[in-house]
Amino acid sequence: MKIIKNPELLINAGNPKGKLGEELINNMNVNHEGLAQWGASHLNIFRDSLILDIGCGGGVNVKRFLKLTDNKVYGIDYSSLSVEKSIQLNFEEIENQRCEIRRESVSEMSFEDNTFDIITAFETVYFWPDFENDLRQVNRVLKDDGIFLICNEALPKENDERQKEFIELLNCNIYSEDELISYLKNSGFSRVKTLVKESKDSFTGEDASWICVIAQK
Repeated sequence: MKIIKNPELLINAGNPKGKLGEELINNMNVNHEGLAQWGASHLNIFRDSLILDIGCGGGVNVKRFLKLTDNKVYGIDYSSLSVEKSIQLNFEEIENQRCEIRRESVSEMSFEDNTFDIITAFETVYFWPDFENDLRQVNRVLKDDGIFLICNEALPKENDERQKEFIELLNCNIYSEDELISYLKNSGFSRVKTLVKESKDSFTGEDASWICVIAQK
């Protein structure tokens, strides 16, 4: 018996495409706002901070960071549709050369070593194809003492059939707190702090555990 409603919509989560992908991006812009605000509240952002948002989706977090720094804000996403939506939302700042959105994979980022003060990843690491290698890429483009923030709406649940169906449908991974710490330390991050908040799943309204991970290079 299938538990997930509208699987045709959710299957777009890793790489949104077409009308359903656009609907999903619009939903995420609204439904993930509480999670994003909570995660971003743990960052010390200065007026000269150079920030990269990986998996920028509809560009809402890029827009948020543009209000908090006078420096340039970058966003990347593997989805062409997400890049298009991010550009639309942040078009004025892109025209003013304060923002740049690129279609790139986290696995092969084109940025130079030691570029960013802060890198963020909201609701996206589930889909990274080679997690440890991709974290090493993040570490490479982050400045010494720079901060990497992971913010997820889900932690693994034992015997949760809906979560199991979700993982199979999207071919993704939901990492535990210990797994995230281990992967980050193995990828060259020196200090890792985690915060967990009990909340609600943005799509189902069911109980969910949010996690925010702050890793320093």
